Amino acid sequence: MNVISAAPDRVDAATPLPDGTTAQLRLLGTTDLHAHVMAYDYYADQGGQPYGLVRIATAIRAARSEVQNTLLFDNGDALQGTPMGDLTLCPKTRWAGPSPVIDAMNALGYDAAGLGNHEFNFGIDWLVRTIGAAAHPVTCANVEIPSGAARRDWPVKPYLILDRLLTCEDGTQHPVRVGVLGLVPPQITMWDRLHLDGRLAVHDMVETARRTIPRLRAAGADLVVVLAHSGIGAETHEAMAENAALALAGLDGVDAIMTGHSHGLFPIGGATEGSGGVDHGRGLLAGVPAVMAGACGGHLGVLDLALEAREGRWAIAGHGAALRSAASLPCDPPLEARLAAAHQMTLQHMRQPIGTAAMRLHSYLALARPDASVSALNAVQTRLMTRRLRGTAYEGRAVLSATPAFKTGGRGGPRNFTDLPEGTLSVRHAADLYPFPNRLCGIAISGADLRDWLERAAICFARLHPGVLDQVLRNMNVPGHDFDVISGVTYSLDLTAQPLYDRMGQRQPGTLGRVRDLRHRGRPVADEAQFILATNTYRAFGAGAFAPIPPERIVHISDSLLRQDLTDEVGQTPLAPAPDYESNWRFSAIPGASALLDTGPGLRSDPAAMAALVAEGAVDLGDVEGGFCRIRLPF
Repeated sequence: MNVISAAPDRVDAATPLPDGTTAQLRLLGTTDLHAHVMAYDYYADQGGQPYGLVRIATAIRAARSEVQNTLLFDNGDALQGTPMGDLTLCPKTRWAGPSPVIDAMNALGYDAAGLGNHEFNFGIDWLVRTIGAAAHPVTCANVEIPSGAARRDWPVKPYLILDRLLTCEDGTQHPVRVGVLGLVPPQITMWDRLHLDGRLAVHDMVETARRTIPRLRAAGADLVVVLAHSGIGAETHEAMAENAALALAGLDGVDAIMTGHSHGLFPIGGATEGSGGVDHGRGLLAGVPAVMAGACGGHLGVLDLALEAREGRWAIAGHGAALRSAASLPCDPPLEARLAAAHQMTLQHMRQPIGTAAMRLHSYLALARPDASVSALNAVQTRLMTRRLRGTAYEGRAVLSATPAFKTGGRGGPRNFTDLPEGTLSVRHAADLYPFPNRLCGIAISGADLRDWLERAAICFARLHPGVLDQVLRNMNVPGHDFDVISGVTYSLDLTAQPLYDRMGQRQPGTLGRVRDLRHRGRPVADEAQFILATNTYRAFGAGAFAPIPPERIVHISDSLLRQDLTDEVGQTPLAPAPDYESNWRFSAIPGASALLDTGPGLRSDPAAMAALVAEGAVDLGDVEGGFCRIRLPF
């Protein structure tokens, strides 16, 4: 491999750099790997997937072979997301080595990495242990550990200076100092409040970068690369914004930026140049070279910087920005061999039987009608919460349950759906139904709170109009897993109305909302009615458009992960939806209208579901671009 070598001495002690000297520096970047190291779907138990670090490794080796000087970065959310990534957390696997993700990154020779929000899912102590095995340094500037042992052990640096030796175009070698600055969304203290409350402070990304970049320059950085685990966002910065890459790129002193978090692609080949500082044609954000390499090891980001010596320092004279798809690349044999033991242990664990399902459970229609898989999960949460409230002041209060279908296609593609068989279930099925490391949480809510919760969930749908055919059902700016369904009540959603909230949970003026005919046990729900809602910690702490729940209203938080609770429960009671789940919710009728739902082609393998759709007047329009099955739904 051709990698840029470490400079033997400090830059200021090296031979002076003649003006006009030129060199090429290639920056390679991964982001949002989410522990997709192997090209394997552990939930479906199927190999040969078009993603994974073992495929990206092939792209990395090729990209390094093409140029003299390369640096390899990761932009965060690397450690969590697949069962292999969870090996170090599961005592039953008896895994004794480092995180397989870290092991793979060590093998590939990463130069530096930033942190993503999911790196904090398992707490600070786990994170310190895990990245302690990394051969590369880690940076995150806007996270502060206030005090205590965690601060002494905290291995993450606010910024890095990488001293490297460039091979120039004339064959000479000269040092370069590359400053690297990592940033993470400040919402981590909300999303992972259970682990981070009182142990970690987080600051605005843009203001932190504005303060830190001059320090990098003062330390002698020729170039400043920002690893922003953040979506592109708006040109005008808002304090504590979750997605701020465009505003970050606009700061003085930024030479290149790698962005992520939103799982998007930038630049997109063939796209128009765009506006508002987003230039796909030239690969620029606010005039700065940039890449966003999707998620799950599907793409490698490549930034080519043409460097020229000016007044004894390196400066960027030109650039190229591109993404390389991993889908058709072969897996890297040395990396596969290195990870073979972890892979086999993961398979062994995921194939262990845990119980049974009373019927086939899938999420292909979860955004169109009451869904059996969602109802089954709500039934488990309701039973668990009812038991855990026994002997407390809340025993006997009506327990409702809220959960979404976690896999509903969208940017995850046509295979991003839960599909559990009738009969024997294994660990992988529980992980497929509940893939995230959340905990069961019980909160005290009123009838008004209940209605508000449902309004926030209803933003997942586009506004539909009477008399208009083939309108898109989903609001594609909102992930499907924000559509919480609440069991124990019945209600309808009027999609002719504007949603009450926007994507960030801000109240929209001039709308009365979408929730209609909300009832509990057949009676209208009064604002002052009192319930316990079983949900998860991620939602209760304010994820998506949902408001964080005040601590005094939280009546229970489980010690174990909800996925483990589900596994244990299935071992005692067959997984099944509530008998009346089909009456849980519905869309209000819209005369003369129809909507389009893009779902997984696996729906066609359920003859009963397809027959029910046809009986209601729905039409299978065939497959569309991207491999989705398109269904026309009458309203």
